[in-house]
Amino acid sequence: VTSYKVMRGDVDVTANYTFGESVDGELEITKRSVTLTSATDSKTYDGQPLTNAEVKAEGFVEGEGATYNVTGTITDPGTAANTFTYTLNESTQAGNYDIKTVEGTLTINKITKEIVITADSDSKTYDGQPLTKDTYTYTEGILAEGDVLTAVVEGTITNVGTTANKVTSYKVMRGDVDVTANYT
Repeated sequence: VTSYKVMRGDVDVTANYTFGESVDGELEITKRSVTLTSATDSKTYDGQPLTNAEVKAEGFVEGEGATYNVTGTITDPGTAANTFTYTLNESTQAGNYDIKTVEGTLTINKITKEIVITADSDSKTYDGQPLTKDTYTYTEGILAEGDVLTAVVEGTITNVGTTANKVTSYKVMRGDVDVTANYT
């Protein structure tokens, strides 16, 4: 209390009263809660990284805020945290805020459309020499750009008859990385 007076209408009647010592009150401003949440996103595997730089900020006073550096990324099927850091804007004082960060989740789903690998067939008239055919075909339009499927086909026959020509193994590579598990 820095000053006081008692009025009756337009007349100051303060002198008619006895006042004790004034008691100070208290003003308090508490920290404002802010939640920073990075985006959650998903897609089916396509050989390209999944990123999402969006960060939702709830609670900053108008005109205050932060900038974000989102580093979360994932390329192969699975999940990863959408990690990020933040820097408060010049006009934003850290002491005024209780800041909580929540990392979203980035998810790459395995391709569920099946790739069918078919060993090629062949035939010939008996000539005493073995017949083999190591070529194959597979379902087109499923592999992500840059991924390469290779298969091993084994089968041989020399005498009259038939035998299976079988796909014995296969793999899908992205450069030097085996990405077979990303496919069905």
